[in-house]
Amino acid sequence: MKFVGAHVSASGGVENAPLNAMKIGAKAFALFTKNQRQWVAKPLESKSIDAFQKNLELSGILPKHVLPHDSYLINLGHPEADKLEKSRNAFIDELERCRILGLDKLNFHPGSHLVKIPKKDPLYEEKMMEAELHCLDVIAESMNRAIDATANSNVKLIIENTAGQGSNLGYRFEHLAHLIDKVEDKSRVGVCLDTCHTFTAGYDLRTKEAYDETMEAFDRIVGAEYLMGMHINDSKPPLGSRVDRHHSLGLGEIGWDAFRFIMNDTRMDDIPLILETINEEIWAEEIKALYALTES
Repeated sequence: MKFVGAHVSASGGVENAPLNAMKIGAKAFALFTKNQRQWVAKPLESKSIDAFQKNLELSGILPKHVLPHDSYLINLGHPEADKLEKSRNAFIDELERCRILGLDKLNFHPGSHLVKIPKKDPLYEEKMMEAELHCLDVIAESMNRAIDATANSNVKLIIENTAGQGSNLGYRFEHLAHLIDKVEDKSRVGVCLDTCHTFTAGYDLRTKEAYDETMEAFDRIVGAEYLMGMHINDSKPPLGSRVDRHHSLGLGEIGWDAFRFIMNDTRMDDIPLILETINEEIWAEEIKALYALTES
């Protein structure tokens, strides 16, 4: 069974997110547990925690179908020690907020190496590979530290694949596999595949043959058991552009067929499938349209 929703607003308090999910007919949702553009947030108040759990129960959405997202400011691979430490502390705080709310996942972008190497440099490829590998190891260490710091928690660290824009890592399935390999407690790690990111990173989804090839590559390199969520988005940029620009379903370069494949793929059963498309006014319509793709 599929559980489709959207990244809904938590404006006015996290307790409003389940209510906003209900309004669009969602069976899953994502949220920010704090302002995603600020480093520091007030601790969650007891009344908000209680109201969130009450509203979540009212919505009929299970905690395992909620996919919180961490702050966009966090970079677990930052090359500067003070900024890396700031990111690590903020990430641990995000994990704790999820635990307090009774949720078991935290979705995050792996990180960026921020190294700038001129493409005309004759050793460009070699230096870039070195920068990426070092950054991936730093990210893995950040993940291990976060897991150690939250040993009393069952919140899983859900790595989101990226488009590979700028110096962002996680755009190759091999990057995800590298991080998982380096994480000591693999029961605390998973992956969220974003369809737009997957496509613009160079993995085609548009035909059944291409979709099967991409998902088989994921299964082989990363492992199907680590797929614990998806972001369902069409793409404004073309295949392999490494540009992150989401679009409404069916209006971008991916097209409807890919979403039909997803809605009929048993690998996507019982995990949150979250819309991050650009027009929230049609989220309810997009959710209905996705369910209509399911073959009986």
